Amino acid sequence: MAGTVVIGAGQAASQLVATLRAEGYAAPIAVIGDEPYPPYQRPPLSKKFLAGELTEDRLYIKPPEFYEQAGAMLKLGVSAVAVDRAAKTVTLSDGAALGYDSLVFATGSRVRKLTVPGSDLPGIHYLRGIDDVKAIQPHFHAGKRMVVVGGGYIGLETAAVAAKRGLAVTVVEAMERCLQRVTSPLMSAFFQTLHRAEGVVIQTETGVTGFEASPGGGLVVKTTKGEIACDFVVAGIGILPGQELAAACGIVCDNGIVVDEFARTSDPNVYAAGDCANLPSKLMGRRLRLESVHNAIEQAKTAALSIAGKPKAYDDVPWFWSDQYDLKLQIAGLSAPGDTVVVRGDPASRKFAAFYLRDGVVAAVDAVNAAPEYMIGRMMIAQKKAVDPGRLADPATPMKSLMG
Repeated sequence: MAGTVVIGAGQAASQLVATLRAEGYAAPIAVIGDEPYPPYQRPPLSKKFLAGELTEDRLYIKPPEFYEQAGAMLKLGVSAVAVDRAAKTVTLSDGAALGYDSLVFATGSRVRKLTVPGSDLPGIHYLRGIDDVKAIQPHFHAGKRMVVVGGGYIGLETAAVAAKRGLAVTVVEAMERCLQRVTSPLMSAFFQTLHRAEGVVIQTETGVTGFEASPGGGLVVKTTKGEIACDFVVAGIGILPGQELAAACGIVCDNGIVVDEFARTSDPNVYAAGDCANLPSKLMGRRLRLESVHNAIEQAKTAALSIAGKPKAYDDVPWFWSDQYDLKLQIAGLSAPGDTVVVRGDPASRKFAAFYLRDGVVAAVDAVNAAPEYMIGRMMIAQKKAVDPGRLADPATPMKSLMG
């Protein structure tokens, strides 16, 4: 068919189609997805969709007819199994082959699986796609006992929905604290206290050593601190970039598919965007692989502009969010051990922000129900703004005045 072939049918793929057509790209577009669903949003899966507050069709980024109207062919329920870069063809699991002028890997990521004894038993679930949630929902009833393995964002969001639903929830985290990989001890302590107040049991520094089926039904989770009986398990122990197909065809990969600021890989006719891509960031001073909706959207726009012959470098401030109970955590930038933490507001009020300063310059912000701090914080990070810690910590000092 030539034109552009997109491997992957998620947020980045949907944005690629929209941007290519908006930029006047007239060649054929094909989107290959191994799930039977059109591109859909993943963040609500561990929130409103899991809670049953959102119907499946409302997850779709665009209605199916959008792709028809855009002249983009959706090939769903099939996988790309091989790429021949010399012939510029993609072979699919149904035996079909598609030719391309430009190829985009929008292959996202996959869950990291448990490998301890018994981890293949029924009742052990992951939460990455629509079908995963559909498999969990029949167990999601008040009084059921759920163990969450992993105290990252997915684990804590799942725990929050379950606790609100009346389930008995235990979170098992191998590290010293929940959210240890992504935030400061202050924020970890805040969220652990929040969950415990909602009845969630949190066990940190606790490794899972295995699972056994319980004679009366359910499971026994074996840990380094004892055993936990439960009805089912949800594991959220991280994700891995979808780079295997790219690596197999000789594209350079290193913790993701390596791209430049224009989303180009080591092959000038091949691009990558989203969770699967490892990109350079002048703002952050290093290469990054970002797992966020914002990055998938903006990097997809970058790839589309490059394909359309209008290249524009991408170097945005990374940002993320997490909804837990009635709180919205908004994060901008990337904090690091050794940063000076400046707290603005009182955590007890459930409305505050933690700013991370590096050599006096704002490097990141974690804002809880504090939109102005988050928005101004993002601007500070983009401008590499140096601030006075005392004024930043004082809620009586308007955030906008700190930009002067």
